Amino acid sequence: MKLKPLNDRVLIKRIEMEEKTAGGIYIPDSAKEKPMKGEIVAAGEGKIDDAGKRVKMTVKKGDTVLFAKYAGNEINIEGAEHLVMREDDILAIVS
Repeated sequence: MKLKPLNDRVLIKRIEMEEKTAGGIYIPDSAKEKPMKGEIVAAGEGKIDDAGKRVKMTVKKGDTVLFAKYAGNEINIEGAEHLVMREDDILAIVS
């Protein structure tokens, strides 16, 4: 399935966190929180401002980003969990 986000929306695939801590303790699935870090799979062209001009996106496909805990809408694409969210919900780009 091909999916292209519209305007200022992005499609993000979550990056799974480590299953064990730095001390070597394994974390059970029931105690894990959903990661707030992901990779941008697709991005829209940008939003349209009040003057009718398109404002380009700051993020692009392949960027690793941090986002708000409850941001976006979860969707399932080909068995993998993804998020669709606005660019405004992205907190930072990880370099």
